[in-house]
Amino acid sequence: MNPEEIKKLVEQLLPYALQLLAAVVVLLVGLWIINKLMAAMARAMERSRISKEIHPFLLSMSSILLKVLLLFSVAGMLGINTASFVAVLAAAGFAVGMALQGSLSNFAAGVMILIFKPYKIGDLIEIGDYIGHVREIQIFNTILEAPDKRTVIMPNSEAGGNTVINWSTRKMVRVEVKIPMPYGEDFPRVRDILLPALKNTQGVLSEPEPEVGIDSFDSHYIELSLRAYCRPDDYWPVYYAMGENAKRALSEGGVMIAYSEGVEMGKIGL
Repeated sequence: MNPEEIKKLVEQLLPYALQLLAAVVVLLVGLWIINKLMAAMARAMERSRISKEIHPFLLSMSSILLKVLLLFSVAGMLGINTASFVAVLAAAGFAVGMALQGSLSNFAAGVMILIFKPYKIGDLIEIGDYIGHVREIQIFNTILEAPDKRTVIMPNSEAGGNTVINWSTRKMVRVEVKIPMPYGEDFPRVRDILLPALKNTQGVLSEPEPEVGIDSFDSHYIELSLRAYCRPDDYWPVYYAMGENAKRALSEGGVMIAYSEGVEMGKIGL
């Protein structure tokens, strides 16, 4: 290749090289601007009254939309037919959508959760076999922290399609402990022994007041139900403390207890 041909080739490629360089510069600057906009948007939402649960969703969707617009602009600078580009994206989107039907249902369920708010971050909820505090509501998943500190990643379609028990709605939860009492014991006396023990249990709320009642009649004993209320976060500590305090009070009061096997009787703690 002689110098004339090289010069001619350079002259032909130079406009495309400059065009490509300009597109790369626009892409890099555009991404930098989008990152700055997202940071500013995050700060603005922190100061606004917009629910915190929807912040990650809005930021994610805004970032995706701006980046798609940026790609269209860069494609136009490179002389790519954006109409054809849109058609290709639509076809690809349809194919991906068919392959990711489960993810799309999770996305739709996530949007519904963020709109109708059956639960929010920090709530103690129960869904199916899982119970835990909501740590994060993502586009596709809800993240729970179980009482044993396990992290439960639940698809939003499962969270939105099942019954949700939100223990944090009324800021209190009822704790119930069952204790067997033999037929020979006097129930009013046993109740008078148990009620102070429940009221003095750390974490038990004064209102509504704790209750002791007869729950059922077994062949060998009467089953008592001890009920008290506490904050959702205190459920398990209060549950165990109620059982411990009830056992101590009955033992100190000389109350007999019946065992489920046979009719053997004896004092609690002996």
